[in-house]
Amino acid sequence: MRVSNLLFNRIKRINNLKFHNSQSFITLLKVFCAAYITVLCCYDTGFAADPQTYTVTIEPTGNSTIDKTLSSVSNLVSLKKTGAVGAFALAGRIKNDYKRLKEAMDSFGYYDAVITIQLHRPQSSETFQEGTNVEYNQVGPLSRMVPMVMNGNDAELPGFIKAIPSGQPVKIVIKIVKGTQYRIGAIHFTRLMTQDQNENSQSTAHSEDVYPYLPSKTLKNHINTIALTDNQMKAFNLTSGQIASAADIVAAKNRLLDALREGGHALAKVGEPVGYLRPESKTLDIVLSVDAGPVLNLGKIQLKGLDKVHSSFIRKRLALKEGQLYQPSKIEAARQDLSNLSVFSSIDARSGSTVDDQGRLPIELIFKEVKRRTFSFETGYSTDLGGRVGVRWTHNNLFGNAEQLKLVALSTGLGGSAQRGLGYDVYADFTKPDFKRKNQNFNARIEAVKQNLYSYDQTALLVKAGIDRQLNQRWSIFAFLGAIQEHIRQMDQVNSYSMINIPLGVNYDSTGLTNSLMSPTKGLKASLSATPTGSFGDGAVFFGILQGTGSTYFDLANLGLTNPGRSVFAFRGTIGSIQGASRMNLPPDQRLYAGGTSTVRGFRYQGVGPQFPGTKYAVGGKAMDAGTIEYRQRIYNQFGAQAFVDAGQVSENSMPFEGTLRIGAGGGVKYYTPLGPVRVDVALPVNRPPRGDRFEVYISLGETF
Repeated sequence: MRVSNLLFNRIKRINNLKFHNSQSFITLLKVFCAAYITVLCCYDTGFAADPQTYTVTIEPTGNSTIDKTLSSVSNLVSLKKTGAVGAFALAGRIKNDYKRLKEAMDSFGYYDAVITIQLHRPQSSETFQEGTNVEYNQVGPLSRMVPMVMNGNDAELPGFIKAIPSGQPVKIVIKIVKGTQYRIGAIHFTRLMTQDQNENSQSTAHSEDVYPYLPSKTLKNHINTIALTDNQMKAFNLTSGQIASAADIVAAKNRLLDALREGGHALAKVGEPVGYLRPESKTLDIVLSVDAGPVLNLGKIQLKGLDKVHSSFIRKRLALKEGQLYQPSKIEAARQDLSNLSVFSSIDARSGSTVDDQGRLPIELIFKEVKRRTFSFETGYSTDLGGRVGVRWTHNNLFGNAEQLKLVALSTGLGGSAQRGLGYDVYADFTKPDFKRKNQNFNARIEAVKQNLYSYDQTALLVKAGIDRQLNQRWSIFAFLGAIQEHIRQMDQVNSYSMINIPLGVNYDSTGLTNSLMSPTKGLKASLSATPTGSFGDGAVFFGILQGTGSTYFDLANLGLTNPGRSVFAFRGTIGSIQGASRMNLPPDQRLYAGGTSTVRGFRYQGVGPQFPGTKYAVGGKAMDAGTIEYRQRIYNQFGAQAFVDAGQVSENSMPFEGTLRIGAGGGVKYYTPLGPVRVDVALPVNRPPRGDRFEVYISLGETF
């Protein structure tokens, strides 16, 4: 006799008793059944007392996105790695999975999905009788047949699991029949109800965890619909006939809330969407409760947490004014603008919950300042320029208005193939933000440099000062006045030069990144500059250096091939030309060269272009052009790899795209850090010149472009 039959007989006998309180009878019945099942499951010593191991398989649904979601929400899958589990705990996981998998299928619009979870006993059981679908096992004084397969929602599931011989895993198979995918039906907007009204509505709308099957006409009679404006409907962007995807519905609700707040409804509320299934039409009606609230302006703006940074400077910089329309986008833009000053580790913007006496909404900006003084080490290596190592001291808030002073001392030329000895680079940088006007910075630098390159030896003192102005989010311009005093030796010729130059330029950046070390995945970066220069060394020479660089990035996610940011093609182009003086009348350090990380990898620094006969000493040119194609692949979360091809040439005259074209190719790996990726690249020359290096290795922080 099966356990279920035995329980049925016992229940019948209990039913012969008279109970004056039906609720007491039901409670007693539940307790008796649970206790009886527990006794049966634990009576026989032949049952497995050890926790049960299992395997779990989710059969493919034909949709990889759904399959991944099912696997991620399944407790049977996620908790399997915890090891063996008791019979009742495993039965609990299975019960929970019915609900979790059903909710997952609902989120994709498959509200009629049928979920089947089956447990399969091991085929190697000693009591299994060949040719039958059942096995026989003795349970105390009762003889019962235990099936080889049992559904996960069977009341006898714990006993089925307990009866499996110790040490043998049970096989769990999950199968899902998707059914018809529902689409959005009618969409209604109603006034947001009070908490009591909402609880009453939800108790009706979600009784027994299912949506009510109310006719559309009845639904209309039960709600007080309101109309949205055209702009609000455009932001909502959900229409009848679309797939009834939970993610799309929730996203539409969030877009509506954002649109309301962006329109000045600072205290707007949008309730959670309520769905009503229409099985006959396979549609889902949506009811969304909305409380727009009044249109509000900004009230008092409080600044909290400022210590060494002057509040007067922040208020002058702040792009928010009392009385302007409350708009979250403007508040966030102002917060981000202040973050760019590099004197704050965090800035939080908090809106009040009640309006002031003038009907305006106050906000608070809460600042956390960075350390004013920082000390760091700097290092880098490439086989051509060798190693560099040094220290950096920074004062981030020199006079209280976010002025920054950097003092840097580097030792260079540690063993590079393009170097003939040690050098140094020592400089001081000063930056004053909002100089004379907002988004205009004053910059000044004084620098001492010594280089012992194969192209030339240089000892120089450089001074420059000027301004750069951010015109908008993408465009900026700069203008500087500089002076150079240097002593240069090239091929046993020694010259001294005194120069004055005026670098002028414009920059464009649509990548959306504020940290230049991060990896761009979209957009365009471009820079154009012109540098009129006068040299007053051994004879006066006047010339102008024209340069342009550009890079763009294409994410393969745009083609639907990968997830965003995982696989990116990067392209770079560089061009330059010098107008005016002849090549050999130009100071050697002002000529144009190629080779190295910024132009053609695989060739040593300044290793592309004309060379002095019989040497590997570069002469330099009056024109240069170079291009790069690079593929960047992210691996897991913190690792990546890249492959690239560079090509470039240097011309003896002022016309680009002349000279011997040199091509380099290579690849590398990277590790992503909060500061930017750490790259290690190896590049080989495809057409190596005489006396050229056979390969180059580059180690750097940040992308090359």
